[in-house]
Amino acid sequence: MIVTLIIICEVGFWVLLAAGLALRYWARMPRAGAAVLLCEPLLEALLFVVTVIDLKNGAEPDWKHGLAAVYIGYSVALGHYTVTWVDVRVAHRFAGGPPPSTPKYGVPRAIHEWKIAARWILAALIAIGLLQGAVWYVGGDGDTGSLEQWQQRMLFLIAINVIIALSYTVFPKKAPSVTHTRG
Repeated sequence: MIVTLIIICEVGFWVLLAAGLALRYWARMPRAGAAVLLCEPLLEALLFVVTVIDLKNGAEPDWKHGLAAVYIGYSVALGHYTVTWVDVRVAHRFAGGPPPSTPKYGVPRAIHEWKIAARWILAALIAIGLLQGAVWYVGGDGDTGSLEQWQQRMLFLIAINVIIALSYTVFPKKAPSVTHTRG
């Protein structure tokens, strides 16, 4: 049931995103579009409540509960960023908005990568916190090994993001050199 709900929440996220942007740009109803986009956090709240109820009703904590925590962490830390990222591209493509800009070289790119890493680290920390809450909730009587494995995966995710951002800092990507020829 939890996996089905995670899938429903993911599909719901993209449906709400598409509906909100369609209202904003095609129907020219920006307030209605914003209202639809503001409904997205309700999906995470629903998933959280159902996961807690599932554990309260005696379900053995397993990978599904861990995945729910990870999904909620991602949605909280990166959901708004994802909506904004898509919104800028839709506005540019269909509503004459400015082109999206992501720095490609040097220090600006390194800063961008650290900001992305910070979002992923926040997502992982939220998931770790939710997982720890589930471990405490289940208590010593239940098998929480699966939840603790998810916590380790989130620490690995943090490490990967730090390494990626650090690589852009230590080895910044350089802009291609422009050669001028006289002709």
